[in-house]
Amino acid sequence: MEIRSLKISPPTEIQFILAQCHFIKTVEDVSECLVNCVPGIKFGCGFCEASGPCLVRHQGNDKDLEKMASEYAYRISAGHSLVILLKDAFPINVLPRLKEVPELVTVYCATANPVEIIFVDTEQGRAILGVVDGYKPKGIEADNDIDERRKFLRHIGYKF
Repeated sequence: MEIRSLKISPPTEIQFILAQCHFIKTVEDVSECLVNCVPGIKFGCGFCEASGPCLVRHQGNDKDLEKMASEYAYRISAGHSLVILLKDAFPINVLPRLKEVPELVTVYCATANPVEIIFVDTEQGRAILGVVDGYKPKGIEADNDIDERRKFLRHIGYKF
């Protein structure tokens, strides 16, 4: 076995979700879920099929996001891994409903940060061990940081 990593830095304004799912109808069910979560959401998803032809299955309502999600999924190449890219929505808007999709097994991360996916290659295939999401903390927030956090949440509409 060999433990390796893969860095992915989504473009600005793009949210990245990495999950593990199962079954060939995953991209269709995930797509239906997403369009019902947020009006005007733009998304693309890529799913690494783990048996049969072992293709990256893909779907979305934004061709660029769909292509990028497919390429990320192929770079990851772990069986039954799922990449979802979102635009005009945040993961918080879709995760509760996404977790209700019968094929979804685990969500590794949901972020706009650069990620480093830690995986292992075996004779049979590849498995995701975990994800490094963003960077480690540089300190503990002070009063002015708390004020900035609160202002940001109100600016993006998550608090009144």
